[in-house]
Amino acid sequence: MLSINSQNPQMRLISKAVATLKEGGVIIYPTDTVYGLGCGLSNKRGIERIYEIKRRSKRRPLSFVCSDLKHISQYAFVTDYAYKTMKRCLPGPYTFILDASRLVPKIILPKRPTTGIRVPENQICLALIRELGEPIISTSVQTQDGEDLGNPVLINEHFGRIVDLIIDGGVIVPEPSSVISLVGDTIEILRTGKGDISAFQ
Repeated sequence: MLSINSQNPQMRLISKAVATLKEGGVIIYPTDTVYGLGCGLSNKRGIERIYEIKRRSKRRPLSFVCSDLKHISQYAFVTDYAYKTMKRCLPGPYTFILDASRLVPKIILPKRPTTGIRVPENQICLALIRELGEPIISTSVQTQDGEDLGNPVLINEHFGRIVDLIIDGGVIVPEPSSVISLVGDTIEILRTGKGDISAFQ
């Protein structure tokens, strides 16, 4: 387990974590909503491992985290309307559903052209993405009973021998992101979570 300062991440430790990602590793890292299970977006074997660890059907898509709006526009088709809408909310606890670009691997887009993208308000997470140079797959860390885990000590007990690295960014009270579709420049609230949705109603 690698302890990193959540407010001012030490770059030597970020670089160590990114080295694990570049070697094809699967890691657990903090976001602003939950601890995420992830790997580099281009790491097909890592994505397959995540599906196996989560015992998740490959017919269910995976979302990923980006560093900023400019980064998002490389992996999704962002209209002026979508850009202005997301700019008000990001970084923050939202997942936006957008039409995916060709850079998004087909393995995380089962039979659908859309993808879920986040820009978390978490300095460790953002530093990892920037240093890696590509998005990171993001799916919540849960027990087999579906309970979200926010305590790194408990996460280490459950996943320490399964993943390649766990980043301790402090205890998080798990609360899922709000999920909002912007496909076709139409707002559709798909899940109410931590992010305030009053502006979208």
